[in-house]
Amino acid sequence: MAKKFEGIDAALAEWIGAQRVFFVASAPLAREGHVNLSPKGRGALAILGPREVAYLDFVGSGAETIAHARENGRIVLMLCAFEGPPRIVRLQGRASVVEPGDAEFAQLAAKFPPHAGTRAVIRIGLTRISDSCGYGVPLMRFEGERKQLDAWAERKGAEGLRRYQLDNNSISLDGLPALRAARLRS
Repeated sequence: MAKKFEGIDAALAEWIGAQRVFFVASAPLAREGHVNLSPKGRGALAILGPREVAYLDFVGSGAETIAHARENGRIVLMLCAFEGPPRIVRLQGRASVVEPGDAEFAQLAAKFPPHAGTRAVIRIGLTRISDSCGYGVPLMRFEGERKQLDAWAERKGAEGLRRYQLDNNSISLDGLPALRAARLRS
C-alpha cells in the first residue's frame, strides 16, 4: 500500500542511499513545452534534512531540469528498488539551482564524491514524500559505474567544458534560460 511520510527518517534515508539510480522529472509552465525525465546515478543524491535533498547535476547535452527549476521549481525524484523487496519512492518538491561561484556551492558540492563533469547542485525542498509497491519494477543487477563522463570532461578541460556549456546549456529546448554561468560568459 502507498504511504506518505512527514520526512525522511533514518530507515528511509538508508533505503534511498542504497539505490544506484534515480530519475528526475520536471516540466515548463507552457502547455506545449517539453516534459523532461532524466536518469541519475554515480552517488549523486544527498539527504540534507528530513524534507530536503540535493543532487549533483552533470554536464550534458541539454539543461532542461535547470531551466524548469529556474522557471517554476516543480520537480519529482523517483527511486525504484531494482534489487531486494519491491518499492518505489517519490520525492516531490521545489528545486533551486546552485552553480559554481554561488555562495553555497562549495558547501553543497562537498557532500558528494568529486566528478569532473559537475555543473551545478540541484537543491530540493520536499513538499511530498511517498512510496508505492513497485511490483512492476524488474529485478536487475548492478554491474558498475560508467567511466565515460569523467573521461570526456577531463579530455575537454576547463575551457572546453566552458565552451560546451555555452553552446549546449545556456537555454532549454523551449528557449528558457538555463545555466546562468554559460549565459554570463557569452
